[in-house]
Amino acid sequence: MSIAEGQWREVALSDSEYAQIVELLGREPSIVELGMFGAMWSEHCGYKHSRPHLRTLPNDAPWVVQGPGENAGAVDIGNGLAAVFKVESHNHPSAVEPYEGAATGVGGIVRDIFTMNARPVAILDGLRFGPLDDVRNRYLFDNVVAGIGGYGNCLGIPTVGGEVFFDSSYNGNPLVNAMCVGIAPIDRIVRAKASGVGNVLVLIGAETGRDGLHGATFASVDDPEASHRGVIQVGNPFLEKQLMEACLELFKGDAVVAMQDLGAAGLTSSVVECASRGGVGVEIDVQKVPRRETGMTAYEVMLSESQERMVLVTPPDRVPEVTAVLDRFSLSSAVIGTITDDGIVRIKDGDTVEVEVPVTYFIDECPVYEPKDAWQPEEYAARLAVDVTAHEDLMADDLLASIERMMTSPNIGSRREVYEQYDNTILTNTVIGPGRGDAAVLRVKGTPTGIAASLDCNSRYCYLDPYLGAQHAVAEAARNVSAVGGRPLAITNCLNFGNPERRPGNWQLAEAVRGMGDACRALGIPVVSGNVSLYNETAGVPVFPTPMVGCVGVLDDMTKTSAMQWGEDQDIVLLGNATPTLGGSEYLAWLREETAGAPPALDLAAERATQTLVRELIAGGSVEAVHDIGLGGLAIALVEMALGEGIGHRIGATIHTPPVGSTRLDETWFGEAAGRFLLAVTPEQTSAVLAAAQGAGIATSVIGRTGTAGSTLDLAGFGSLDLDRLQAASDSALRSAGAVANV
Repeated sequence: MSIAEGQWREVALSDSEYAQIVELLGREPSIVELGMFGAMWSEHCGYKHSRPHLRTLPNDAPWVVQGPGENAGAVDIGNGLAAVFKVESHNHPSAVEPYEGAATGVGGIVRDIFTMNARPVAILDGLRFGPLDDVRNRYLFDNVVAGIGGYGNCLGIPTVGGEVFFDSSYNGNPLVNAMCVGIAPIDRIVRAKASGVGNVLVLIGAETGRDGLHGATFASVDDPEASHRGVIQVGNPFLEKQLMEACLELFKGDAVVAMQDLGAAGLTSSVVECASRGGVGVEIDVQKVPRRETGMTAYEVMLSESQERMVLVTPPDRVPEVTAVLDRFSLSSAVIGTITDDGIVRIKDGDTVEVEVPVTYFIDECPVYEPKDAWQPEEYAARLAVDVTAHEDLMADDLLASIERMMTSPNIGSRREVYEQYDNTILTNTVIGPGRGDAAVLRVKGTPTGIAASLDCNSRYCYLDPYLGAQHAVAEAARNVSAVGGRPLAITNCLNFGNPERRPGNWQLAEAVRGMGDACRALGIPVVSGNVSLYNETAGVPVFPTPMVGCVGVLDDMTKTSAMQWGEDQDIVLLGNATPTLGGSEYLAWLREETAGAPPALDLAAERATQTLVRELIAGGSVEAVHDIGLGGLAIALVEMALGEGIGHRIGATIHTPPVGSTRLDETWFGEAAGRFLLAVTPEQTSAVLAAAQGAGIATSVIGRTGTAGSTLDLAGFGSLDLDRLQAASDSALRSAGAVANV
């Protein structure tokens, strides 16, 4: 069948890209070839607009076991083990069908981890929505959270951290990023690299249906509703649990040469990428693919994104051994093809050859678009230059009321409504879970080691200044890991941006990746994995640029960690050299209804030194609690340490007037700055902590003292805050917009 005029646009290929395909092949492609090119040359699979930026990121360090290019990255955590981790997006599907979109996003990232022979031990999620007083946003929020919990809980993997942020820029286009961390023996990590001419391809797991058709292709257009209606994947977490355990059991032997999950673009991407990594060809007969629907064409079989499927490579004489393991887990399998030596992807439908294309055409010949016209639009420069101190300062008698109002911000208030839907203690590895610390901490059983994980990004900072905002994202993720005693080892990133083919999306992407690279080099933290999600727009307006950063660190002694709630009769120490500012702050956005000004300055050398000191203090047992001062500034950090996110009993304190870094009350109490921490220290340790900070050249001051279990937080000179009222305000932040919406 010949290709009709413009038919290539239906698979998101441009006219010039189609012409390039015809030139490469020396003929028109078949319908199946066209669909496969559309998938493999999509942004999701081919990174054609982002690759020039991504190649600038640092990805090497002595402790890096696996960098970008595999299913996930891996770092050495000692004792012969590696932490294997990655973050990915499922934004467009979640905008259309939030429960299944979020659930299958979790399923996909978990498969990326266990396909490398790593036991998944933790899930984190980074979420973005429009304001919850909109019925559609409430519906998306409720069902995305339910989908994450529904899938992760059934798998028996704890969801231990993440973040959620609200802004009107996400109306119609929520962001759903899922991160998974696993543990694997370093010498037993499995790569998705097909090899061994004559070895066979075995498809295992679910039967193939029509769900998910064009999912990868149409993640490269900027209308979620038009792109994904009718193509959302449907998940089965119980089947994935069987699949995970079967794969991990198979890896105990040596029958499996390579393994790849079937995610975006289904069989197409899995077999093409495996063949490309191994420098081999593949031949598949789609008639051998088990199906759950009748009348499926070769096109549908190759591009289906049906979930809970894996393809593995094994010698033909080892197939009985593989199927015996699969039978024990009640999983079906089918030999669907072979590895060849001609470098060709050959797809047959019985005796009919539907595809005959060199592997390199799908991978190496994918067009790469260098950024052009990527400069800052005038309106963005003007917004950045706004003098945010033009607002009148707070009156002293309004400070307490302002703190209470800040606690009602959905970007600050309690997240218990979210994480209480997740099982965060299953597997019994969780040492610090949601709400208890700045990052999650998990024990590595059988060793003294722990791992810390965080997932962070201040999207508002990135909107105002994408270069500086991305640097903040890296620093914040590492800072949160340091706050629990973890030594940051590497990051994974999920780059959520608008259309890269025009401004401001192209400028935001270029500047954010540049900032991320500079921050990683300054902090000595490589990028080992990641994902790109572009075309996140509604009616041509991009979401806030959101380069989500997941950081994994190691604790050599898992018992040397720190949660964030202070105890009784402890000194409260403010640590850090930075000066707070209102630019881009939550205070300015929530109470003044303005997103403007320059985000806080970031001294990366000082950031690195401060984080190192905090880790040393925790390891030395000098501090009782640690919390970084982030969104909402000093006042909110103090309240959060007093409340402890409602866990245990609330502990009051008396705060002396903090050091005057500004003559303004709003900047002093609500201004935001990088690299500042609050430490709770026993009086016996205070002088040693102050001396250590002085030796490191880092400013410190004792700003208060905790009391016994009580009900007030006293701000000297301003009055007392009732902790019960603050807890109620915090609890209302995500609930005040109403109940679950059924739309």
